[in-house]
Amino acid sequence: MAGRGERREGRGGALSRSGARRQEARPDTVAIVVATPGDAPALLAAERPGTTVGVLCAQPGTAGERAAYERAAAECAGRGVRVDREPRVLDAEVGKITQPVLDALRDLRPLRVRTLDPDPAHVSFDAEAKRPVIAEPPLRGSVARDTIMAARKLQLETGDPVFVDCHRAGADPRLGGAGGLRHPWPASWLTRGRDGRLTAYLPSAAGVLRWTEEEAGADRWAGPELLEGPALLPGLTVVQDGLGYVHLIGLRRRKGADGAELVVVVHATQYQSGRPLGPWHSAGNPNANDRDKAREVGFPAAVFDARNHLHLFVRNFGHGVSTRRQTADGKWNAWQHLRGVSAADELAALAGPHGAEVWARARDSAAAVRWHRGTPDASWTQDTDTSASPYPGTLSAAPEAGAIRHRYAGTNEVCVGVPGGMPVSLGGPDGEGPVAGAAGVDIQGWGCTVLVRWGADGTCAVGAHQDGRPDTGVWWFDAGETSLVPPAVAVDGRGRAVIAVLAPDGRLRIARQEPDASGLAFGAWTTVGS
Repeated sequence: MAGRGERREGRGGALSRSGARRQEARPDTVAIVVATPGDAPALLAAERPGTTVGVLCAQPGTAGERAAYERAAAECAGRGVRVDREPRVLDAEVGKITQPVLDALRDLRPLRVRTLDPDPAHVSFDAEAKRPVIAEPPLRGSVARDTIMAARKLQLETGDPVFVDCHRAGADPRLGGAGGLRHPWPASWLTRGRDGRLTAYLPSAAGVLRWTEEEAGADRWAGPELLEGPALLPGLTVVQDGLGYVHLIGLRRRKGADGAELVVVVHATQYQSGRPLGPWHSAGNPNANDRDKAREVGFPAAVFDARNHLHLFVRNFGHGVSTRRQTADGKWNAWQHLRGVSAADELAALAGPHGAEVWARARDSAAAVRWHRGTPDASWTQDTDTSASPYPGTLSAAPEAGAIRHRYAGTNEVCVGVPGGMPVSLGGPDGEGPVAGAAGVDIQGWGCTVLVRWGADGTCAVGAHQDGRPDTGVWWFDAGETSLVPPAVAVDGRGRAVIAVLAPDGRLRIARQEPDASGLAFGAWTTVGS
């Protein structure tokens, strides 16, 4: 890694560590790394047309698994996904997989890597042995953990970004790529700093990548820069506080003094646009006293309240929600367990009318649960009568106080919901994943909220409604670009809406609003760094 205060820029055609010019990564190539061929079909089903997929398996598996893989490969060919009829078998064992995976990734040079959950969920708890019972074979988790490590090493030695997705084993393929993610992509990854400059933050295998406007509202950007930090698990949460500072939150696996691994929540602050990121600090784990339980912690959601206190929320080992708060002077209170309905590994934290609150998709039903407080210091109250029925992988905060966006589980339509009211449909049943939005955009004299989301096959779909009036309806249109991650939107230093995507070649592309246009219109897409 770079030294403190240094940044490493990634770009195609960079020099390797040996100084030799090497071949660039293949932007249309995806590596799927799994324990056996039987784990690959669900991941292959989520691939989009036009990609080339290399499948790596630690073991050859059974005859039935190989037959299932061949059927999945044939189905891929029928919809324009190129995949070998035979997977590459590494003949590797638990704990001895990193180097064979790294060698294979060097040959494939993928932009994206897909694997399974490095910390599979327990199905029960052995009270006598005092250990969780994991039904999945140990090789699955071992392959995923070593794949994350191998992808990190590949990115560090080549300088090319590598993006990793970890999927829950057994997730319904009909949910798409977003529905079964263990570590979600950030919904709001484009921010405006105190100086008016936009910055984009995305997680990569080797750490957080950052792109920053060199001047507010200008088309000159710096990046991508690989920010110094610990070896993070895939995924990232990006939030801003009341002063405009950006906070990055994620999960880190580290070894303790006894050599055992522990997964903890970590947090860093960006005080000035383009300047070095502040140090990463541990925010702990609600199950920190038991490492076997701690590794299953859900991905953190976060929000700042009106007093500029940071609230963290995670799904804990018992499928409840745990929270802790950091006050403006940097002091943390203890983890608190919010009792009630079992939660899935999907939370949305937001600022409600009386302070921070959190919504969670229920684990055992197509419903959402909300925890809130009557005053900022009151006890937490659970509200199960929310009328929200979110599709997996779609919860996100809306600009309106206490409101969330999600896709309705029955139709996949985008909806916005508030406590005590029925969800309002915003249309857009195509695509998958969360919806991002930016309020306060001037459209012909009207204050509007601009929305962006994934459309069909990863296209960027854009819409808008009057601020605070989603019931007026949304007209969606295709912005003409596809994105590897959920699209983002922000208002730049000149008051224009800016939409951002991670293009299929792994580069950041943006389009700015044309303020004098009739209605909502955007100029040509610009590739950052071109």
